Amino acid sequence: MKLTFLGTRGEIEKRTRRHRMHTSLMVSYRGTDVMIDCGLDWLGKFERLHPKAIVLTHAHPDHAWGLRNGAPCPVHAPQKTWQSLTRCRIEDRHLIKERTPTKICGITFEAFSVEHSILAPAVGYRVSAGRASVFYVPDLVFIHDRAAALKNVQIYIGDGATVMRSFIRRRDKALIGHSPVRTQLTWCEKEGVPQAIVTHCGSEIVTGDEDKLSAKLRVMASERGVDMRIAYDGMKLKL
Repeated sequence: MKLTFLGTRGEIEKRTRRHRMHTSLMVSYRGTDVMIDCGLDWLGKFERLHPKAIVLTHAHPDHAWGLRNGAPCPVHAPQKTWQSLTRCRIEDRHLIKERTPTKICGITFEAFSVEHSILAPAVGYRVSAGRASVFYVPDLVFIHDRAAALKNVQIYIGDGATVMRSFIRRRDKALIGHSPVRTQLTWCEKEGVPQAIVTHCGSEIVTGDEDKLSAKLRVMASERGVDMRIAYDGMKLKL
């Protein structure tokens, strides 16, 4: 399985050469490419990537609005995402049931519910092909069944909206927003995940001194027994 980080920028105005496009991951296996998320930056552009399928984590603009004019391939998403995705004219729709492994183009996706948004409920995906298994969750406060989601995964790919500062707010009884990278590294430590990658980068990473931040995070991660890096647009990884 090969991973290509097509985009690594969150829903912020600032962009750089390293973090230019809205967060999206291409998962490739045996010559087939499946794209996870297709935000507004990709409108009119993603077609040149020729994905065989697209999988959505949730319906926020930076994750799904690149599909406003439709898609030339099947699009897979949980029911709650389809219910909130009213601005996109997608004809070939497929349902992903949470906690049910679903094979798409030879790659297995298992959706796990996460807290993030009331209006656009989100999931993270356990993605497996061959002997490789990763967990991909670009936006979250927490994973509802974290132990099952992260069991025996090789890499956790998580939310980089904020590094140290909490970006979590309460709406009635619900929590919305983003957990800091620091908290996500603690999850990896507790669940025995050896490697973490930060994507969906917020202003702290995109506008800050990324080298200094990376060094700080690597030290923080190593204290938890985790190898960590910040993803950038175009980064490739083979498992």
